[in-house]
Amino acid sequence: MMDFMALELRPLFAVLVSLIAACLIYSLGESIRPNAREGITITAAILKIVLVYSMIPAVLEGREISLEVFPVVKGVSFAFNVDPAGMVFACVASTLWILTSFYSIGYMRGHGEKNQTGYYAAFAMCLSAATGLCFAANLLTFFIFYEVLTVATYPLVVHYRDEEGTRSGRKYLAYTLISGQIFFAAMVVVYAVAGTLDFTPGGFLTSEMLPMPWALVIFFMMIGAGIVKAGVMPLHSWLPAAMVAPTPVSALLHAVAVVKAGAFCTLRVVLYVFGPGLAKSCGGSDILAWMAVFTILVSSLIAMRKTNLKARLAFSTVGQLSYIVLGICILTPFSTAGALYHIVAHAFMKITLFMAAGAIFVTTHKKDITEIVGLGRRMPVTMMAFTVASFGIAGFPFFVGFVSKANIIFGAVEMGRPIYVATLIASALLALGYLMPVVLVAFKKNIVNPEFMERGEANLCMLIPLVITACISIILGVAPNIGLHLFDMSLMAGNSIFTPLM
Repeated sequence: MMDFMALELRPLFAVLVSLIAACLIYSLGESIRPNAREGITITAAILKIVLVYSMIPAVLEGREISLEVFPVVKGVSFAFNVDPAGMVFACVASTLWILTSFYSIGYMRGHGEKNQTGYYAAFAMCLSAATGLCFAANLLTFFIFYEVLTVATYPLVVHYRDEEGTRSGRKYLAYTLISGQIFFAAMVVVYAVAGTLDFTPGGFLTSEMLPMPWALVIFFMMIGAGIVKAGVMPLHSWLPAAMVAPTPVSALLHAVAVVKAGAFCTLRVVLYVFGPGLAKSCGGSDILAWMAVFTILVSSLIAMRKTNLKARLAFSTVGQLSYIVLGICILTPFSTAGALYHIVAHAFMKITLFMAAGAIFVTTHKKDITEIVGLGRRMPVTMMAFTVASFGIAGFPFFVGFVSKANIIFGAVEMGRPIYVATLIASALLALGYLMPVVLVAFKKNIVNPEFMERGEANLCMLIPLVITACISIILGVAPNIGLHLFDMSLMAGNSIFTPLM
């Protein structure tokens, strides 16, 4: 199907297709007909998913897909390289964009949202940036797309243009732009000592290039940009604040692009720049692992105290993203594969939860958990999807979250770190503690709420995507490699990083 396009050009066009859509939607302005605006979005999403999926066979075969667009300085170019790690993230982002696009149509129309043209344009720009950083061949290309993602997300956070949204948007920019500039400064130092910025499985920096304590300083200067977007405590407060945005934006922040970009940045810095050896010897990976442990436990406890459904889900994300950070910092092939696969698992589980929360809000105008007693009578399909995703978040067998978490636990056992195993088990119990009460409240018997007596699900544009993502959460738990071979690519990435060290 894609024979007409050279393989090495596909990463570039996968980035450009949503960029062109964003420019087209924005240039047509508010005068554009809703059907045309949404048609451009859906068309671009379909083209992107076809381009991304078309590269999977080559990646599985171990073939190189590289493109140098133009040189920047000696030894550094604006360039693309498609590897298994980047392909896992790109598959998730492109798949969920098309589902989120349909969901957005139902949500934005159903809730009568304003500024829809700007919303769709910014959303497309975010997906362009996310795809670019997935396929970035080096730190410079990655940094460019990382900052574009930051700026493109801002209009979505301040979508309502009210005081609360503006305040949250400023906090978001302060956290992400400052950490991004520190990242850039560290990148300059890395180029000065190494003469290259190209991502290399197992890393390219050595202790001779960066002796202590400079290695640790540069490690955290670079890793700061990742853990800010990933919401690692104490750099997480922008994320719950950003929940003032519409629910599809929350889905973008938590499942499709932004926080996953932070986790992916952490992966690239730890394992493709520093490498397991230097990350371990400088002490950076151990410190970061303990930060992740702290975040997993504390965020889960905070989530249990929140009665606003989106706020509870936001703190759940803070903890769940630190699973990925912890898996990376355990520094084994299993834990790395588990961390990468948790990008997949968390994306499908958490987007289901947020889509369900949005469907509840648009249909019933309820935001608080105390207001949805008996809701399962009216919206049984929505609440069953929420239940499925909740079991997945808790890591139950036969759900996708079990696969990723089990591999992280295997890595922790291999490294002799029982405290990490205990943390993950405790987190599973805490997840049940903050998600299952929502399910029990919704399906509570002997409660007659006049509002919920008759069945009335959300419109199909909202309902079908959340049912699909819930089903995928089960399918990938039973058969992790079905379809796109995402688990195989996660294992390939882990093995490519650690094989030279074995």
